[in-house]
Amino acid sequence: MKRLSWDQYFMAQSHLLKLRSTCERLSVGATIVREKRMIAGGYNGSVSGGVHCIDQGCYVIDGHCVRTIHAEMNALLQCSKFGVPTEGAELYVTHFPCIHCTKALIQAGIKAVYYSEDYKNHPYAIELFQQAEVTVEKVPLEDPPFEQHRTEKKAYMHYLIRELEQSNRKDLDIPKLKQDIEHLYADTDNQES
Repeated sequence: MKRLSWDQYFMAQSHLLKLRSTCERLSVGATIVREKRMIAGGYNGSVSGGVHCIDQGCYVIDGHCVRTIHAEMNALLQCSKFGVPTEGAELYVTHFPCIHCTKALIQAGIKAVYYSEDYKNHPYAIELFQQAEVTVEKVPLEDPPFEQHRTEKKAYMHYLIRELEQSNRKDLDIPKLKQDIEHLYADTDNQES
């Protein structure tokens, strides 16, 4: 197994953080890094102790959920709460930041933003990053080292193959489909051993 690059390592951390999100509309994770060390992480969700969107639905006003604190803000606030400086740090985030998070990141002294997926990339946010000379780079997560519901997906694929076998479809190469499933999950199965 090849070693993950630093970018992939920190982006994978952000993707792992997004699994904690309580937002029903979009799960986002963010990791703040300084000198190749994670100093904070955040995911989008409700105020501590508050009602979560997954429990009572989103509280949408003018097309935005006002209940949710964005992942980037949660990571910055974690630094603030514990007195961790963010000047010169980098951010790894699963989705391109919104305008409000962009402004907060610039004000906090973040020098680089690496994001995995485009999401409503607002031209003004891009302009603000350029004016502040913040490096912005798309870093898609390659070959995720984890996969949500992997075991269930593999079991479901095997179930579908059994159903196809029982249907006696002659136009399908069932042994080839089985081989493809095993090949698809071979790397992750070996990693779990």
